[in-house]
Amino acid sequence: MSFETISVVGLGYIGLPTAAMFASKKKKVIGIDVNQTAIETINQGKIHIVEPELDILVNAAVTENYLSATSEPVEADAFLIAVPTPFKENHEPDLSYIEHATRAIAQVLKKGNIVILESTSPVGTTEKIVDWLSQERSDLNFPGNCSPDEFADVYIAHCPERVLPGHVVRELVENDRVIGGITPECSQKALELYKIFVEGKCIVTDARTAEMAKLTENAFRDVNIAFANELSLICDDLNINVWELIQLANRHPRVNILQPGPGVGGHCIAVDPWFIVSRSPQQAKLIRAAREVNDGKPDWVINKVKEEISKFLSLNEQKEEHQIKVGLYGLAFKANIDDLRESPAVNIALKLSADVKAEVVLVEPNITVLPQSLSHLRLLEHEESKQVADIHVILVEHDEFIENGFQNSHIVDTKGIADLCQS
Repeated sequence: MSFETISVVGLGYIGLPTAAMFASKKKKVIGIDVNQTAIETINQGKIHIVEPELDILVNAAVTENYLSATSEPVEADAFLIAVPTPFKENHEPDLSYIEHATRAIAQVLKKGNIVILESTSPVGTTEKIVDWLSQERSDLNFPGNCSPDEFADVYIAHCPERVLPGHVVRELVENDRVIGGITPECSQKALELYKIFVEGKCIVTDARTAEMAKLTENAFRDVNIAFANELSLICDDLNINVWELIQLANRHPRVNILQPGPGVGGHCIAVDPWFIVSRSPQQAKLIRAAREVNDGKPDWVINKVKEEISKFLSLNEQKEEHQIKVGLYGLAFKANIDDLRESPAVNIALKLSADVKAEVVLVEPNITVLPQSLSHLRLLEHEESKQVADIHVILVEHDEFIENGFQNSHIVDTKGIADLCQS
């Protein structure tokens, strides 16, 4: 199969780079999204997200007529689904975006097509895609639903992304890919598709194992971050510098403790472990405990800020709480990106602004407009906040913060960079 036309459903942080990568290999790519602004931006050869090198790829692909975006599915040889997979109440997975995307592309499917789920999903989701497609297209045979003497008309597989924001363009090409088909034939077709641009190894397995592989990778990281975060709580209680402690412990040749922070954010690490817990709640005890440690860290940070407010007021008796300003530095879930999904910094900003009388001001150099949930707060430049804020709370280690530093001693440092900053 030549895969001359490829459709990518969901043009966000994964879908758009993936679409651009296929287009860079001279494949006609049609991106599908519900966001009209994103569609218009992409069709102008521009991007609506922050990701190094992506703007160059998209501009070239659109200029050469290999990439376009629209809101309605059209016929293609391959369909990649890269839509969000959030969770609902009680951390139950919300598969509505995947279901909607699946039922939408079902209307334009034809024999020989392949449908690949890239969205990180609970185990069994790829099998649900088979069911949803079967409901929409009874005229087609789907893998897993065929009788032994029948051949499937459409191939279906799961191939999770495993890239780092800020390095997506390079890692899409260089990283190994796990490819899990509903059947071995599905895996082989998916392998042929990804070899168009993937230079890393493509390892074939079944769909369920591929789904669990991505969840396992992020649960592993979450557990290790939880250890560091819990260690920071213990060190604070014992009056020990956790950053120095970790640096010393990591001198052991077989120890590599991660760095603590204000919590864990992003659509992957903060979400994926709950997908494991939702499927095996009695068995996933450690994974659940790690999630609870990391989810609880923002509340600890808020208490530390309140303590700093009290210290400031005791040293400045002429001031009242409503007269002071608390600057929060960083809203993204990690350094040097604009992605606010599941960011603990956003959570801290929301809760803190509701809990204290002091004015909370925000600094996030990678965005120009605050999300609706934070629109009641002020977004300042770093230098302006340095001048007006009485208390500085470092939540993300953006390069700008390290380079430009802070100006007073009232600092709550959740990232261990205050000593690196030049004041």
